[in-house]
Amino acid sequence: MLNWIAVFIGGGMGSLLRFGIGKIPFSLNFPTNTLIANIVACIIMGATVYTIQPQSTFTKALVLTGICGGLSNFSTFSKETFDLFAEGNYLIACINILISIGSCLAIFYAFKS
Repeated sequence: MLNWIAVFIGGGMGSLLRFGIGKIPFSLNFPTNTLIANIVACIIMGATVYTIQPQSTFTKALVLTGICGGLSNFSTFSKETFDLFAEGNYLIACINILISIGSCLAIFYAFKS
């Protein structure tokens, strides 16, 4: 039961953090807010899994499932990328895919190494 509470609390924290990141104004025709949220989530997850290495299932539920789950946005990333393609912004859409996936994989590689 405590793990469910941890996910609930962490999810709220991650969602609030995501909401705050979404309020940062950017004038670019690029989904910067989503990119930042996903990068922050990967940094938190990478640090937790590869550096802190918590043994507690409560901590894992709170941080990995809750906070990172509430903060990261694969569905938003997909929709924004789809919209870029639909609007004819093919180059920006491809750059978004490369930067988003590449930077997040690089974060995990950096923490793992």
